[in-house]
Amino acid sequence: MSINFYTNNVCLLGIKNIFKFQLHSKCIHRSAVARKITPQEVTAILSSKEHIYEFEHNLGSVKAYETNQLESNAPIEDARAEAKCLLTSGMLFGVFDGHGGASCSHVITKRLFDYICVSLLPKPLLLEYLESGNRLVEMRNETFDLVAELKTLYAQSLKSYVLKLINERQEHQFKMKDALEKAFLQLDEDIMSEARLNINSEVDNLTLNVGLSGSVACVAHIDGPHLHVASTGDCLAVVGVYTDDNTWIAKVMVEEHNTDNLNELHRVISEHPSNEKDTVIKYERLLGQLAPLRAFGDLRYKWSREMLIEHIVPKLGENAIPPFYYTPPYLTAKPQVAHHHLQPRDKFLILATDGLWDFMSPLQVVRLVGEHMSGKVTLTPLKLPRKNMKLSDINNLLLQRRDSLKRKPVDANACTHLIRNALGGSEYGVEHAKLSQLLNLPKNISRSFRDDITITIVYFNTEYLRHPQA
Repeated sequence: MSINFYTNNVCLLGIKNIFKFQLHSKCIHRSAVARKITPQEVTAILSSKEHIYEFEHNLGSVKAYETNQLESNAPIEDARAEAKCLLTSGMLFGVFDGHGGASCSHVITKRLFDYICVSLLPKPLLLEYLESGNRLVEMRNETFDLVAELKTLYAQSLKSYVLKLINERQEHQFKMKDALEKAFLQLDEDIMSEARLNINSEVDNLTLNVGLSGSVACVAHIDGPHLHVASTGDCLAVVGVYTDDNTWIAKVMVEEHNTDNLNELHRVISEHPSNEKDTVIKYERLLGQLAPLRAFGDLRYKWSREMLIEHIVPKLGENAIPPFYYTPPYLTAKPQVAHHHLQPRDKFLILATDGLWDFMSPLQVVRLVGEHMSGKVTLTPLKLPRKNMKLSDINNLLLQRRDSLKRKPVDANACTHLIRNALGGSEYGVEHAKLSQLLNLPKNISRSFRDDITITIVYFNTEYLRHPQA
């Protein structure tokens, strides 16, 4: 994902660089690619960030999940998160695609699930949480942390939101859509407010950096047979459905919020005076600069001109104000929310940033994951599914396994399998030369050919979905 500005990431892993912001211009130089990397080196690169988690007791609808990332930006601007809700039932999965730096995407990765969880709680549990201060979620496979100064500030913001929910909460019918929308919008509102705080120069630089950068997000909440997806931006969530006639269908849960989406395009234009219809969207970007039409952060497209002049222009100059900036806000973090009641034929959910969808369609991705599921059984020793099987049943099992050998994948992780096919795929299969070249591009030109890729695949428990009340 691209934007005209970028900034150093100063809020993660204890990094405390001074505030730095500069114009970014892509310049592709002729540069000889280094030696061709071997298939073994390709596999090592592709699998370096993969993760697989299988639940020991398949009592719910989620059987396992896999994740992987491949960076193009340095540092990577994508992020991902998976967590179990501790005060309510259900699990959360999310992918986040940053732009203008990694700060915003990494911050919302750490914060959004907490905002969602408190938005789901009834008033008694909100009061209990406020008194106990217990954790809201159990995060899994975390790869970074926030600096202490931000942790303290963010805890205060979350507490303020909980108090707000307690005061607002009425005994009316709960709506998941409203809760998810409220969580997204409140977090973005807090990011905007925190960027204006005057605590000390170090913290002020950190929070301003988060607000100046931006991120899209796609989050799935799975509770029994209920799948809810909330998305703001251009990530996608796709359910892989296996039909009765043994074919795969891709059920796309949400739309991309960019100029390829005519409904979204009309929404943005309709929110501004008619004399701006030719300037709100220029060169297929918001105000000629930003590709996603919904996002967290990006205060340059949300604050009033007066606020930008007071807080941002002294640091970045007049160019910090986008052209044709007449009637802000131009950008929102409000998510599109979709619900799907899971059925036994729903086999998996794919969440991915646009680095994957730039190369492949949802149906191609679903078919590859489906084929990987079939071929993956050959990577482990044969185990009989039950005792006292008839010889004819065992023979059929062996015949199925022999057929699966034809589709035996190189990668145990389906996310890695997708990345390999996205970058190296051709009509003749995966071409090592193509894959090697894309992986071996110099850092200064890599982003011109491919984006960061982040993928999470959630596998559903078919037996549970046949009898969800059992």
